[in-house]
Amino acid sequence: MTDAERPSQLKSRLVLLLIVAMFFSSFFIAWGLRLSGWTPEGSRNLGELIQPPIDLSQAGFLYADGRSYAWETEKHIWRVVVVPSADCTATCTEMTDTLFRVWETQGRQADRVDVLWFGELPKGANSFRKLFPMQSSPRLQAALPETSAANSVPVYLIDPNGFLVMQYRPGFDPSDLRKDLARLLK
Repeated sequence: MTDAERPSQLKSRLVLLLIVAMFFSSFFIAWGLRLSGWTPEGSRNLGELIQPPIDLSQAGFLYADGRSYAWETEKHIWRVVVVPSADCTATCTEMTDTLFRVWETQGRQADRVDVLWFGELPKGANSFRKLFPMQSSPRLQAALPETSAANSVPVYLIDPNGFLVMQYRPGFDPSDLRKDLARLLK
């Protein structure tokens, strides 16, 4: 090998090493971000995850008229659950309107969302096709991490398999529920 070929060969090796370093650097950056707990903004839930999820598929929910609520997991229906206190009036009326707007914004996917209202609907409540008044459920009441008060109503999500997976604390932003549902219904 001549002296003229050595710088050319060294340059080629450096280019190859630079390409390999660029290729593997993305893996090391991703690994470091994963270890630090960082997740992209678009993949975060806005509601609060319930850990561990609570299985309610065998809870035996009943409609207000006494009929049994069927889970039908093959239809992939998500359930928005509201368990208001007995003395909830204006707040609950506002909540039915809020849930209607959230449900309606799901567009063609709205039929995959059931809104289960455990208790009597308040007077003047905005009733819609997928809002179902339900009978009180002691098993559900016992499983909920937070209960309603007269002026506040938390909302919960149950996945298609019957697991209580997410909660929205009283005073939550309805757009958080709307965004989470949109992401889950894709």
